[in-house]
Amino acid sequence: MKRVTEIPSFPKRPPDGHKGTFGRAMIVAGSRGMSGAAILSGLGALRGGAGLVTLAIPDVILSIVAGYEPSYLTRPLSSDEEGRLSAENEESLFEYGEEMSAVAIGPGLGQSNELESLVESLYQNLSMPMVIDADGLNNLIDSKSLLQKPKYPRILTPHPGEFSHLCGLSIEEVQSSREDVAFYFAEKSGTVLILKGSNTVVTDGEQIYVNQTGNNGLATGGSGDVLTGLLTALLAQKMEPFEAACLGVYLHGLAGDIGAEEKSEPGLIASDLPGHLTQAIKQHLV
Repeated sequence: MKRVTEIPSFPKRPPDGHKGTFGRAMIVAGSRGMSGAAILSGLGALRGGAGLVTLAIPDVILSIVAGYEPSYLTRPLSSDEEGRLSAENEESLFEYGEEMSAVAIGPGLGQSNELESLVESLYQNLSMPMVIDADGLNNLIDSKSLLQKPKYPRILTPHPGEFSHLCGLSIEEVQSSREDVAFYFAEKSGTVLILKGSNTVVTDGEQIYVNQTGNNGLATGGSGDVLTGLLTALLAQKMEPFEAACLGVYLHGLAGDIGAEEKSEPGLIASDLPGHLTQAIKQHLV
């Protein structure tokens, strides 16, 4: 186990760069009642430096998501009666996804049999680097996909409760041996694993990094959605997955520290983070 302590540099931005230079990020997110998850992840990707950000969302939340922020693109997709993405979107998502530099799936998706099939198919077969978060993970729990090493780069971002379901251990067992269980899971699954929480663990089954930024102000709904967007942006800018994961959790935590200093830990909310993320990146670039 190689322990990493140095924070990766932010992706270089050539002076003559254009939107395509800085990557195309797509985030598959949202459902009725969970439009905020899509919005927050989109803002995280925009503030993370992606050249173009597209939110692939159920058509029933299009007006909410598109009306919040004009800087990202939206692709409305067909929804089921509960306002979740339906399985008939699979072909479209592969078509859109193959045009991208990186893809994320999960924030606010909800869970259903159709989504289980859709997420598993994208996880196994979409050739772009991918971040799988929240309901993306929940829809994979009963799948055999996580027992097979993926053909393409994958970053998984569970909190302890989600990881407990993924690995079959209790939350207490996970928390008592965070580094060891994360390392073993990443090694066996062939993924980069981000085990969130105090001192977030990042590992690819060969290297391990334990993050030192962040505070309990980040323990608020939507915080992880911002991280998902940031990670997708870094992948879209052609960072290696392990390095993108290390830099992403560091900057996300630093944004939380900056925000808590201004607003207090109890007063910090997820929609504060994209703005503070710009300050964190600026500080890291010095």
